[in-house]
Amino acid sequence: LLVGVYALFVIIVAILRPSWVPALPVEARIYKEANGSSGHRSLLLLMLIAAAAGIIWSQFHDGIMKSWTGRDTAAPGDEIVIMSMTVSSFTALGLSLLNHALKLNLLSRLSERVTFVLIPPLILIFLVLGTIFLGLATPTEGGAMGALGAFIMALAKRKLSLSLLKQALENTTKLSCFVMFILIGSTVFSFTFNAADGSKWVEHLFDKMPGGALGFLIVVNLLVFVLGMFIDFFEIAFIVVPLLAPVAEKLLPSLLPPGSDALIWFGVIIAVNLQTSFLTPPFGFALFYLRSVAAKTDYTDRVTQKRIPAVTTAQIYKGAIAFIIIQVIMVAAIIVWPKLVLSGLDSGTAATNLDAVKIEMEEDYNKKEEDQNKLFGLTPDKKADEPKGDAPKGGEGKAASPNPAAQAPAPDDDDPMAAIKRAIAEEKKKK
Repeated sequence: LLVGVYALFVIIVAILRPSWVPALPVEARIYKEANGSSGHRSLLLLMLIAAAAGIIWSQFHDGIMKSWTGRDTAAPGDEIVIMSMTVSSFTALGLSLLNHALKLNLLSRLSERVTFVLIPPLILIFLVLGTIFLGLATPTEGGAMGALGAFIMALAKRKLSLSLLKQALENTTKLSCFVMFILIGSTVFSFTFNAADGSKWVEHLFDKMPGGALGFLIVVNLLVFVLGMFIDFFEIAFIVVPLLAPVAEKLLPSLLPPGSDALIWFGVIIAVNLQTSFLTPPFGFALFYLRSVAAKTDYTDRVTQKRIPAVTTAQIYKGAIAFIIIQVIMVAAIIVWPKLVLSGLDSGTAATNLDAVKIEMEEDYNKKEEDQNKLFGLTPDKKADEPKGDAPKGGEGKAASPNPAAQAPAPDDDDPMAAIKRAIAEEKKKK
């Protein structure tokens, strides 16, 4: 939904302000056919064929996956979307490779170029997310498959060198150590904070806030939004969110329909809010990335031979404002309409057939108890705490009579296994 809103915003800007999104200059349109056409029709046809393949797959996905995996539950929507995108990507890539290898000339140069540049990253997404959704890999294994896929792509494009590999390994190690030490520090902090009953203090702090649960949600989002301007999202996720989660679990269910998971809703709201930390100055990562690739000085374009002015940091900040507003609107939309997040969460839940449920239990619970007594050297006639020594003589008193409850087996009312059996039998009679 968020990606769709971004795309809609770009389309609206292109229609209302064409000068803000200028077309590619004629001099830069280097991919042309022999007859002078641009090749856009061929690209559109290839996209339609790939989309049709994905749509067809989505209609038969459940049946195919049930035959492969043997599962009885319906596939979740995100799995169907990922697999349909994957089928579309492989279809477009396969047709382009076939056209290029056999020199069929059915596709334009533009179609092949777009396919060979765009499709491999989509396949890389499948290696990470698709294998996780299909149950072929854990999240850690999915990340490893993504790294292997990126390594193979770099080799295929002949852009992998020893220096780049060393740089990638070094940066990965630094990031892993960074996250590890944050996790260790946040865990120690959480233990100390909870030992001092800090969660109760936070709960009482927000308990009397005006607006109740809605006021808590608004204040928390404002807090996360401001912290995201100056603090890395790792620190917010590992330190701030665990302090707020217990309070959210107690207050937010009042805003949701019965049976809804408040923590899932709260987590998605915080995640969308944290995305703004990449766009908000002064420490937005996306702003840094754009600054690193944007021209810092005026330069001459090598294709059009035109003088291109430099991009200033202020222009980058101004350009991010619209996207920050979109993020804030989406956070508000999720708060107002929780079903955007919660709808469909239980769609894959299988119905339980009580008649087919079988509970394994001991046939004779009391016999098992007696066997345990014998195992520890105890019998129903002899207790562990019974005083040792000679029995009292006739005039010194009578020996304590054994406990009848210890000798006789417990009645059904005291036997939990028998009670469970009776409850199951009564449930079947009602049906």
